[in-house]
Amino acid sequence: MIKRWKVAAAAAVLGWVGSGLAQPSSTPYGMDDFARVPKFDAHVHANVDHPAFLEQARQDGFELMSINVDYPDFPSIADQHAAAIALAKADPARLHWAATFSMDGFGKPGWVDRVNAGLAEAKSEGARAVKIWKNVGMIEKDADGRLIMLDHPGLSPVAEQVHSLGLVLIGHQGEPHNCWLPLEQMTTDNDREYFRNHPQYHMYLHPDQPSYDDQIATRDRFVAAHPGLRFVGAHMGSLEYDVDRLGAFLDRFPDVTVDLAARMSQVQYQSLRDREKVRGFFIRYQDRLLYGTDLTVNPDTEPAEFRAAAHAVWTADWRYLATDGVQRVDTLDADVPGLALPREVIDKVYYRNAVRVFGTASRN
Repeated sequence: MIKRWKVAAAAAVLGWVGSGLAQPSSTPYGMDDFARVPKFDAHVHANVDHPAFLEQARQDGFELMSINVDYPDFPSIADQHAAAIALAKADPARLHWAATFSMDGFGKPGWVDRVNAGLAEAKSEGARAVKIWKNVGMIEKDADGRLIMLDHPGLSPVAEQVHSLGLVLIGHQGEPHNCWLPLEQMTTDNDREYFRNHPQYHMYLHPDQPSYDDQIATRDRFVAAHPGLRFVGAHMGSLEYDVDRLGAFLDRFPDVTVDLAARMSQVQYQSLRDREKVRGFFIRYQDRLLYGTDLTVNPDTEPAEFRAAAHAVWTADWRYLATDGVQRVDTLDADVPGLALPREVIDKVYYRNAVRVFGTASRN
């Protein structure tokens, strides 16, 4: 029983020599390989300076990308920033982090200079990326009361600063496709639960707001307007419901990657209906996908409970992606067979892609 915490073809043989990862093989990994294979969770939120996340990551063989975000349910940006620096200092080879910025004062004199100075400082402190959250496009408004969308000209200088600093921009724009559906038509229980508890983000209830396709089109205009900017579409780029549409996005923007954070059940929903199509998607786009979960530690998190939950999520996802094992997935109320992806695909999705995208040092 799984419950989430609140949370191309084979590589050329020479590319694998001396890597320390398994050689390409038609035999998929098993559950007994989980702990020994290097892994990278590219989307977590270690929001407090507490060792629980690092302890579990060490036990299960993960590096982490802890992402600061301007989210009102999280500690302040300053507190998240301080926690990231402390945790990275405690284990710099395992904990990496992404900075963020506040939209407070957007459009007023000095806002761009203040934000860009903060990003430069974060880079000097070790940040690998910058997160821009869904408040852009869904919450924040300009002086005239209009929603600030990602392609607003006022955000271009920030994108240019991220690019010039050599950082990655992690963009969470829009929401799952389910967000624009009534609760009873949503495909997964986790989305039903989230939007029931966060009606302010349930766009079905707000028909005056931009549509799903408006959000996606805005994000695509932004990416097209900033060639060379390394962009990671968080949560499968909000195209989680359709691997064909996500593949078309990746084909259009060959420098973009996406993470899988908090969208595994959407992938599983599709693979229940056409396992080979979903498996083929992972193989075709094996260089463009980053494993991630959205696991979160906040001030009220109970450490032992979190560690058990993190291990359960990580092992369940490994069972689905790496093996052909069948497991019960509560959010779908279904038994879901695994994809048994080739080892070389798992090595990329789980580790090598993140090392390349974020510029961290490989453990191999």
